[in-house]
Amino acid sequence: MKSHFRHIALVGKYQYTPTSTPSSSSANILEHVAQFLYSQGLEVVIEKNTALNSAMTTHTIMDIAQIGQSCDLALVVGGDGTMLGFGRQLAPYDVPLIGINQGRLGFITDIALNHIESTLTPILQGAFEEDRRAVLQAQVLRAGRCVFDALAMNDVVVHRGSTAGLVELKIEVDSHFVAQQRADGLIIATPTGSTAYALSAGGPLLYPSLEGLLLVPIAPHTLSNRPLVLASPGEIVIELVSGRDASVNFDMQSLASLLIGDRVRVRRSPHNVRFLHPKGWSFFDTIREKLHWNEDAA
Repeated sequence: MKSHFRHIALVGKYQYTPTSTPSSSSANILEHVAQFLYSQGLEVVIEKNTALNSAMTTHTIMDIAQIGQSCDLALVVGGDGTMLGFGRQLAPYDVPLIGINQGRLGFITDIALNHIESTLTPILQGAFEEDRRAVLQAQVLRAGRCVFDALAMNDVVVHRGSTAGLVELKIEVDSHFVAQQRADGLIIATPTGSTAYALSAGGPLLYPSLEGLLLVPIAPHTLSNRPLVLASPGEIVIELVSGRDASVNFDMQSLASLLIGDRVRVRRSPHNVRFLHPKGWSFFDTIREKLHWNEDAA
């Protein structure tokens, strides 16, 4: 059957560790996927850093901007962290992504290593479920000036430093004062991020297609400070009122230090990340498997 896609990018987790075996190393997996795609008559390119760090320099190589402009699909080999990193970069180009899970949990990388060819074949022929995920645009404002700007797919987290003591945070939603909390920190999470740090901090699971966001306090001083689900807010602002060595991170992959009086402004990005899943994919099947629900059921 004719492929639904023609020009496919391979990107991935390329760090090789001494404990990796040849059969499980990222470079070998990437090469295996590339050869499979070639066998289907498809054009294949390797993302620049992936190629250089995996010694896959005999293939056509492109950077993210070139991939965004010329490819109609990206295959991401790695764990959820790898998918988050490349998802943020490719979101402005509207290139769909498929995740091949080389990590542990795999909430958003759902193709198993031992089923790559059998799962990819129908997807490449157009039999897939499309799933659009929200992206957050966050800025650190200092005296009214932006000093840091980043995207996040999972969450934006304001938290205390390594020293003892809490941070005090003033929270506003769409210019309305919500609360002033003392806690270890605060998580602003997308539905995608509801299965990450927010879940560990006691937040609820949100269905991926919901427009809402989560505000989840981390170990709040006042136990009545509970997780809050917001229905598609225009803007969330977190001001650091007090606390030493505080910082804000974005998907746990980039970090900015905060000073007293700094404001973290979070808005929904105009871009979405497009995930493609095998036909019949269900969010409920995913969380049931990953969270080990109903293991004792008959």
